[in-house]
Formats: sequence, C-alpha cells, structure tokens
Amino acid sequence: MVASKAVSPALFRFADASLDGRLAGLSVEIGEGCITMITGPSGAGKSSLLRLANGLDRPTSGEVLFRGAAVGLLNPRRHRRTVALVFQHPIMFAGSVADNVAAGEPTRPVNDLLKQAGLDASFASREAKELSGGEKQRVALARSLGTDPDVLLLDEPTSALDGESASRIEASTKAFVHDGGSVVWVSHDTSQVQRMADRILTMADGRLV
Repeated sequence: MVASKAVSPALFRFADASLDGRLAGLSVEIGEGCITMITGPSGAGKSSLLRLANGLDRPTSGEVLFRGAAVGLLNPRRHRRTVALVFQHPIMFAGSVADNVAAGEPTRPVNDLLKQAGLDASFASREAKELSGGEKQRVALARSLGTDPDVLLLDEPTSALDGESASRIEASTKAFVHDGGSVVWVSHDTSQVQRMADRILTMADGRLV
C-alpha cells in the first residue's frame, strides 16, 4: 500500500531495484521535504531499502537514483554525510559519547547535537559502550545530525525508547523537516506511522503492497 498526504519532488527513485533475497524489482519515488514512513513485517526489505538509499549496498539489478544521479556513481563519503543512516542497533566506538559524536566530524558543538537527539550535556563524558540500547540510538542520531545532512534514514530509531524519549525524537525529526530536511523512517509502530507520516509505504517480501 502507498498512502500519501502530500506530493513533493522526487528525492530518491528506485527503478526496478533488486537486492538478492531481500528486494525484488522495487520501483517507487520518495519525495523531498517530507517524512516518508515505511512499514511492514520483519524481513519485508525495509532496512535493505535504507541501505540502498545510503549506498551501503548496491542493487543486483535496476538502479537507485538520488536527485537524479545514480547512487553508485556518487562519492560514497560525501553521499553518506548528505544522506545519513541511523541503524536500529548502532555500533559505538571505544571512548566517550563525545568521542563517538566527534567521530562523525561534526560541524556543530557536541552538546548541541546531544540536545537535539534528546540527551543532556552530562552524557558527553560517559563511556559510550556502557549506554543502554535507547541511549546508543540517540548518540547515533546525534552523530548523524553532526554532518548537517539533507536526509535522515531512520531504522526503528525509537524502538528502545520510552514514550517520553520517543516523543522528543519525533519532535526533533519534525523540526528537521521544517528546516528543510527529508526523512525516510522505518517503523513497526502503527500509531507512530500514522502520527508522523506525510507518506506511508507498506512492504512485504521485498515489494510494495
């Protein structure tokens, strides 16, 4: 199912894009300047769509375009700073939270980024690997925001958060879009999908349904 509240210019275009065992001939355009929510059962191909958009994976057939250019032909580092992917289970490097955020070579102060991701400045000195799953998700979001991306690709970013913390992330995400960004967000939370979406894509078995 493809449900939409608004029409916006094409940001990504998946043209008959397949990924062995994960996506099967996916053809869809994702708009700019809005929140596109992607839902569906586990194994539907949602995370694979994000990885193709970010350039971590390349399609085995078909192509993926970002603003009209094939993702596979773009400078990978530059593209991944423009199109930032936040994983559901992010990896933390050895060192403090500040070290982990700084690893993304941020353009803004670490404490500002932590605040935007729903963490106070006291987290900066904490050991990153000792954080809870939800705290790691927010540190990963802060790290991604530090590159001043145009696009956030979010893979279940609130799955390990309580309701209050999830609401903060939702508010930050809406502010990001209000300031000109675009978001593609994978979620299993039906109420969150309805609450956040400008457009909803539903997937099953590597296809849109």
